[in-house]
Amino acid sequence: MQVDAFAEQTMRRALELGRRGAGLVEPNPMVGAVITAAAPENSPAQIIAEGWHAAYGGPHAEVTALAAAGAAAHGATLTITLEPCCHHGQTPPCTQAIIAAGIKKVIVAIRDPFPAVNGGGIEALRHAGIEVQEGLCAAEANRLIAPFRMLVEQRRPWVIAKWAMSLDGRVATASRESRWISSTNSRAEAHALRGQVDAILVGIGTALADDPLLTSRPAGPRQAVRVVLDSHARLPLESQLVRTARDVPVLVAVGPAAPARRIQALEAAGCEVWMGSTTDQNERLRNLLAELGARRLTNLLVEGGPSVMGSLADLQSIDEIWAFIAPKIIGGTGAPSPIDGAGIATLSAVAAIDIEDISRPGGDLLLRGVVRR
Repeated sequence: MQVDAFAEQTMRRALELGRRGAGLVEPNPMVGAVITAAAPENSPAQIIAEGWHAAYGGPHAEVTALAAAGAAAHGATLTITLEPCCHHGQTPPCTQAIIAAGIKKVIVAIRDPFPAVNGGGIEALRHAGIEVQEGLCAAEANRLIAPFRMLVEQRRPWVIAKWAMSLDGRVATASRESRWISSTNSRAEAHALRGQVDAILVGIGTALADDPLLTSRPAGPRQAVRVVLDSHARLPLESQLVRTARDVPVLVAVGPAAPARRIQALEAAGCEVWMGSTTDQNERLRNLLAELGARRLTNLLVEGGPSVMGSLADLQSIDEIWAFIAPKIIGGTGAPSPIDGAGIATLSAVAAIDIEDISRPGGDLLLRGVVRR
């Protein structure tokens, strides 16, 4: 096997390991690491240790791999999906551990966008005499940390838009009946996704029509904050969301015209109320995204109706799509589609979706993709 081919194979293994941290490490990035050592003459190098960032506040991927390698790390090569940190955060600098272990070479996919690192880790390693190679599988590594990068650079969560629709693009009938368009298997996939995100957002229309609970069943690694866009604080006190607000957080985002008595009632029932300062709904939604980012919420799942989806699309704030397509035809002029809003005036301005995965849960079609910008 050629050395470059083995290095790429090793990096892809590190990426695979990094994905194990989904829902467990946020607001930190998912990271994987592999340590390889030279083998006998005429033989390829061999993997001697692996690691990944498994929990927020816990050891980073490279530290876990170094601990597994022990003394064998001396003179070995560390392959890692993200530049090692060089600052004191939840844990000590990983660069110190790498240098102390006697690693000879480090292969890094991408630099860490976090300002306290961003090239400093690589510089520290090179200053210590360690050879550093950058850029292997960079596109894949960037995708792995896309939510983290969004939080660091744009200071808002990574927005995942999820909907279920018929083959002819309807999310409900003309009478607004929508349960259930998708299959049981599709709904299980959606629940698993809920268990990996920091917040789930719906509009008041969905909250009133469906009385959703918006929890993951069974529970996942994360418990999402349930967010309701509710300009006039109309969320019923007897709704499932309000009745469970003391057990699972509920954030009601209201406008400046929301009645004070309704706000007080929601707060007395255990909800948190966030008031936007503007009457412009889209601008208020933009400000809410910034608020969630300030709280370091990394992934936001949007299960809202066409109005909420349309607002996010108009703001160019949808990053990822989960579209469940059921093999059914609903028809009807008044049957709603997934996204309203102002829309795009010309096809040349439409953002493309890079489809990352296609599956068939319960006979439905699930398309997962990322909005290209």
